[in-house]
Amino acid sequence: MSDTIVNLENVGVAFNAQLRMGSPRFWALEDVSLKLVRGMRLGVIGRNGAGKSTLLRTIAGIITPDRGRVMRAPVSCQLLSLTLGFVPHLSGRDNAILSGLMLGLRRREIVRRLPAILEFSELGDFFTQPISSYSTGMLMRLGFSVAMQVEPDVLLIDEVLAVGDADFQEKSGAALRERIHSGTTVVFVSHGDKQIQDVCDSALWIEHGRSVMQGGVDDVLRAYHAAPVAKSA
Repeated sequence: MSDTIVNLENVGVAFNAQLRMGSPRFWALEDVSLKLVRGMRLGVIGRNGAGKSTLLRTIAGIITPDRGRVMRAPVSCQLLSLTLGFVPHLSGRDNAILSGLMLGLRRREIVRRLPAILEFSELGDFFTQPISSYSTGMLMRLGFSVAMQVEPDVLLIDEVLAVGDADFQEKSGAALRERIHSGTTVVFVSHGDKQIQDVCDSALWIEHGRSVMQGGVDDVLRAYHAAPVAKSA
């Protein structure tokens, strides 16, 4: 189908259990299949260690699977990463440029957007200071403000809907929800049923690195919670 932009068939991803040659391999994904259609908002559910974050990195092309096939249309994928490429001794401004470049923006484009990044992040004079002087909340505000400048075809979100203090959480959450509902294709990992129901129009349940079910949100959540393995989580 021409509207299918990402298709995974029986994908498996393995890592060495220890950082030495000949160590046992751990299969983070064993057998995952999914079809992502343009405009879909897919929620991914499963217990801790089910392979959800590995799945996002595989969809993004960061990880190459050890088996199975990934077919991807010529679309841009962004894994929402709030501190990508940050260097402690550089200023917030310079880190915004560096992070924007790593997210795929051209330098002149990210420079043009610096006033918007400064305004949204609410960093004031700290924007020209080394980020080593920032609190964790300030780093998250800067990272989120940069990430929101990128408009990918596919947005991959791992548990992040809002960052910073209460006021900034409300603002960042609203900005992200607006992006999600703007027609962007979204894959959203969350442990929260309500977030999945609010954000997504379909869901994928994975367990022990295997896809169990993909379908309507309510149907998948109902099956997930009815399964003994889900109840024991």
